[in-house]
Amino acid sequence: MIVRWGIATLPKVLGELGIRRPLLVASERWHERPLPIEPAARWSEVPSDRVADAAAEAGDGVVPLGGGSAIDLAKAISAESGVPVVSIPTTYAGAEWTAFFGIRDPGRRMTGGGAGAHLAGVVYEPLLTLDLPRAETVGTAMNALAHCAEALYVEGHNADADAHALTGARLIATHLPRVVERPGDLDERTRLLQGAMHAGIALGRSMLALGHAMAQALGGRYGIPHGALNAICLAPALHFNRDVAPDAYVRLSAALRGDAEERVRQLAGLGGFERLRDLGVPEDELGTVAAAVVERAGAKANPRPAEPADVEALLRSVW
Repeated sequence: MIVRWGIATLPKVLGELGIRRPLLVASERWHERPLPIEPAARWSEVPSDRVADAAAEAGDGVVPLGGGSAIDLAKAISAESGVPVVSIPTTYAGAEWTAFFGIRDPGRRMTGGGAGAHLAGVVYEPLLTLDLPRAETVGTAMNALAHCAEALYVEGHNADADAHALTGARLIATHLPRVVERPGDLDERTRLLQGAMHAGIALGRSMLALGHAMAQALGGRYGIPHGALNAICLAPALHFNRDVAPDAYVRLSAALRGDAEERVRQLAGLGGFERLRDLGVPEDELGTVAAAVVERAGAKANPRPAEPADVEALLRSVW
């Protein structure tokens, strides 16, 4: 996959890939932002479950500009139409590194998902992250940190993914607090985005585990942002896996410069993410959610098997 830094590199990346008539996938807020290309068509309903309609406008490529919702939609369009994706991420979510995607309706509720996107390139531009609000900054950075943590112990983890995971964890733990303190600091935003890039590479070269499975099941059911849920669900997942993956826990703790579970809670707290009840998750449905969690691929790839009762206890610990 082609990776470049700086929005000015976008025309060259598209040229290298032979993309001349791209579809731009971006919510309305980004349509006034000048780009060094003129897309052949634009799709502004983000998220959207009208994938077939969007794919009909895909031309010879699709360029998502935005966070995970825009990139996931573009990946669904790519899988439907067969055209390549060149992502321009504006958050730290890391969706640009995996061919899997979720499909959400405009109300953010999950309606489907799949795989098979044709990932071709990523253009990182830290300037596009400068006005990202605190909640989205912390939430998507915690999603990236969850990619790092779970890559270290998920079934099929490997040395290459581990190296990126540890680099990403170190960068995120160091620079996220500084970005929260100085959100307009371009250098700190750049370093945080570099951490998210390494986290995304780790994700692309390994898999997801239980923490993500919990976040996905909750987000799909209640339409809650994925980053906020990862911020809350990662710590209990680490606690659950600590005894079966002690080496991974120690290495993650070293990268975070403190006990991994405690550091994750501290970093999540920068965005005010502490309890599921604060996000509107009803207590009386935790058992139903837990039953859905254990059926997800991330739960099945977790190093410690999780039964519905285990997951419900974890969810209750952060409710």
